Amino acid sequence: MNYIVQAFYDWYRNAMKRPQYRRLIILGTLIYLLSPIDISPDLIPILGWVDDSLLIFLLVSELSSLFCGYSKKSHNDQTVDDNSSYATTIDVEVIQ
Repeated sequence: MNYIVQAFYDWYRNAMKRPQYRRLIILGTLIYLLSPIDISPDLIPILGWVDDSLLIFLLVSELSSLFCGYSKKSHNDQTVDDNSSYATTIDVEVIQ
């Protein structure tokens, strides 16, 4: 059972890292969470909520890591642009 959960987790993370699949994975996760059809029905107390809570955890953790990556990237790009706006003048003597 642990192998199945780990395989699904790895697949989900790898799919979220690929931009062409990211929207489909997010949309599919939201549809699954809102759909009355579940792997374990919500009529069974606690056990029925486990699959939903795991998917919510996966979705939130992956989206937060993506947003952190985007914010770091935009911050680094902004820092590079800020540093390039300050020109340094160097005095050089020409020897003939």
